[in-house]
Amino acid sequence: MKEPHLLLIRFSALGDIAMTIPVIRCLYKTYPQIKITFVSRPLVAPLFQEFENFNFHPVDFDGRHKGITGLWTLFQELKTIPFYAIADLHSVLRAHLLNLFFFLYGYKVKSIDKGRLEKKALTRSKNKKFQPLTPTCYRYADVFRKLGFPISFDQHDFPLKKELPKPLLTIFHSSEKKWIGIAPFATHLGKMYPFDLMQQLIHYLQKDHQIFLFGAGEKEKKRLEVWENAYTNVYSTVGKISFREQLDLMPYLDLMISMDSANGHMAANYGTKVLTLWGMTHPFCGFSPFNQPLDHALTLDRSLYPLIPTSVYGKIIPEGYQDAFRSMEPKKVIEKTLELLKH
Repeated sequence: MKEPHLLLIRFSALGDIAMTIPVIRCLYKTYPQIKITFVSRPLVAPLFQEFENFNFHPVDFDGRHKGITGLWTLFQELKTIPFYAIADLHSVLRAHLLNLFFFLYGYKVKSIDKGRLEKKALTRSKNKKFQPLTPTCYRYADVFRKLGFPISFDQHDFPLKKELPKPLLTIFHSSEKKWIGIAPFATHLGKMYPFDLMQQLIHYLQKDHQIFLFGAGEKEKKRLEVWENAYTNVYSTVGKISFREQLDLMPYLDLMISMDSANGHMAANYGTKVLTLWGMTHPFCGFSPFNQPLDHALTLDRSLYPLIPTSVYGKIIPEGYQDAFRSMEPKKVIEKTLELLKH
């Protein structure tokens, strides 16, 4: 193959898509002639801004790609691209149907092994097998190995910093403080540190550090503005800078504090230290941010809450676990934050 062209499929979620970035970097490093077309929702396109020889194909599952006929339309669109093989990094019903169309037309297709049985054993309440599972980025890499493109993460390089977004230049030039990003939101309640405890954390850290708050959407914007207005050294990025500019800010952070959520993955992709706070989920599920040591994760005490992890995505909060996240005191998070900033 003179210039192999791969079609990558991953429709959601933001954090899982962000975890493909280090894998794609290694692919380009190992196979400089490779070309990639990535199929996903338009929202995530800025994640891939660093790549050349890269094509992003947006999907519209609310419009022209809705339902089985919509997937057939998507297949017809993709069929016009002269690619060599398909890497299905999602393995959900939509992807399976699309894969079937490709397979019937003679294309080579390989799908991710999500380790569903292992995850079920790790998250079940009885006879739980509490052991670390294969990290997601290695599961992605295995798909490319099956397609004949093995990679090693030893080949990985972080990208150079882009120019800092203009609205932040004043803070950059006027402040000697260390910069901390805080992303307090997650898709499910079981993964979110209680807001009153988060406020205590922000209240303390902003005294000697510049805090940048990350989120998306009107509801999150309003919540973050309350904290921004209450404290001197707090800046909410929501509604002020674009998603692309939020990504450009992340390499300038000295630390990102994140839930088990997308912002932690995005910051880690730029080599930024990430402190993750885990509620109903756990790093053993395989969703830790890239290249972050296990001691950069704060988890709940399993001698008190043995059912953790209760689910892979934090959807399940068992009876008696509603206040489990409160057992992680702000003091503990502050001490870990200062430790990571020091080293």
